[in-house]
Amino acid sequence: MRSRRHHPLLVPVLLCALAVLIARPTSATGASDTPGGLSAEVVRLYDEASLATQQYESGRREANLQRGRAQRLERLLARERQDIAALHGDLGRIARAQYRSGGGLPHTAQILLADSPDELMRGQRAVWQADLAVNNAVTKSRRAEARLAADEEKAASAWQTLERRNGELAKIKRGIEKKLEEAQWTLQGQADASVAAGACRGAVRLDQPRTRFIQPWVAPVETYELSSGFGSGGDRWASRHTGQDFAVDIGTPVRSVGAGRVVKVSCGGAFGIEVVVKHAGGYYTQYAHLAAVTVEQGQRVAAGQWVGQSGTTGNSTGPHLHFEVRLTPQLGSGVDPREWLATRGVRL
Repeated sequence: MRSRRHHPLLVPVLLCALAVLIARPTSATGASDTPGGLSAEVVRLYDEASLATQQYESGRREANLQRGRAQRLERLLARERQDIAALHGDLGRIARAQYRSGGGLPHTAQILLADSPDELMRGQRAVWQADLAVNNAVTKSRRAEARLAADEEKAASAWQTLERRNGELAKIKRGIEKKLEEAQWTLQGQADASVAAGACRGAVRLDQPRTRFIQPWVAPVETYELSSGFGSGGDRWASRHTGQDFAVDIGTPVRSVGAGRVVKVSCGGAFGIEVVVKHAGGYYTQYAHLAAVTVEQGQRVAAGQWVGQSGTTGNSTGPHLHFEVRLTPQLGSGVDPREWLATRGVRL
């Protein structure tokens, strides 16, 4: 299950955003000079990668619409050309019929051979009217063909422009993602060194969004896929899985699910870098396998406040957040996190 946040973007903004991204190249090499160091760099690159992805997807959808319009106009042009060919055929048949019925004779001879002048005039008028109708239809159809051809050219040109722009956006997107991956694994390397030493590097100060949650409880991460659940079995655990895992990339901001106080920040052991928060009612939540922490022991936290960044420290087979709800701060008193959050209005 995935929880996603969508941001509607207008296609005309793409060029401006493209210029901003080109003018603002990112680099993981200067991460130590930024506030919050490498952790802040990962968060910033996450935002840039997300923006680049949104712009690319928006441009791709617009390009597909323009391409579809050009294809529809091409089909209309083909039908219009068929109609013109059919009208030309009608005009040829009328001309041949006129020739067989005397249309090839001089006008004076037709007068002499006609039974009466009225009969001759009626016949000639019918032929003239038929000629005029066909000629008008051909002229009108040719004008329509010209308009369709001009519209098709505009649609095809717009599609090609969008395709070129999307190619540029895709290149920028790949560049940001490469820098993000490098920064993520550098951050993970620092976290692994801390775990090996058994000493945390201290809280990282990050400028998190000024978001006030109306609801008192939230999910521990904003965008995620659920992986191993509470009570599941496997070779990775001595008995049963004691929490709920969220498959997220290294450096993803991890949030406190509710207001409380940080009672534990530790590095080392099976959980790697972990944070434990105590909430009202005597419940505790644990956030484990982190790459960095953003809080200190004893600190008060609000619902949705960042307490760390996800990683793959400790006994972990890949980047994810291990989340537990406990009756005590210690391992072994866990309850099903999904059910516990659901009773508080948070459905994963």
